[in-house]
Amino acid sequence: MVEILIVYYSRYGSTAEMARSIARGVELVPGATAKIRTVPEVSPVCDAAADSIPPSGPPYASLDDLKHCDGLALGSPTHFGNMAAPLKHFLDSTSSLWFSGALAGKPAGVFTATSSMHGGQETTLLTMLMPLLHHGMILVGLPSSEAALLETKTGGTPYGPSRLTGADIAFSEEERNLCRAFGTRLARIAFALKGLQIP
Repeated sequence: MVEILIVYYSRYGSTAEMARSIARGVELVPGATAKIRTVPEVSPVCDAAADSIPPSGPPYASLDDLKHCDGLALGSPTHFGNMAAPLKHFLDSTSSLWFSGALAGKPAGVFTATSSMHGGQETTLLTMLMPLLHHGMILVGLPSSEAALLETKTGGTPYGPSRLTGADIAFSEEERNLCRAFGTRLARIAFALKGLQIP
């Protein structure tokens, strides 16, 4: 009855793992489905550096995916305190949806991963929210009532789930719980905004 679109870019797999945990949280809500999509790599000398179909994993996101979703989770690793270029490139292609107001009134939130403790998790999340505000989306974060937000020693913010990554750093239980809680929250809010009861 509601579909939450999860669009992410992930170079080494950490953000992709977060996307899967968020999807599990979405699907804890009866009647909610998660649709996972990624975006292609970009090159500094041309628009795209990837084939139109990824070699593995989820398909690439399309404007139709955005247009028809009931909610959106947007994820990117932190690159110098901001989202990665491939996700920004995708968002820059959404002008037609902005003109039509196709995303206005839909719930949306963001998530990120970074390889250093003070690598810009919160600035990345905040800057990822700006295009969503321009689209008129309703921003969803994580309230302090989520116990894992108060217990985490690595990732997790009120602005959205985050994760500390690295070769010897595991996806912590708190980070995983926050991703699931975020997915569940997005799905519940999507139901409420559509005026539907959760079955």
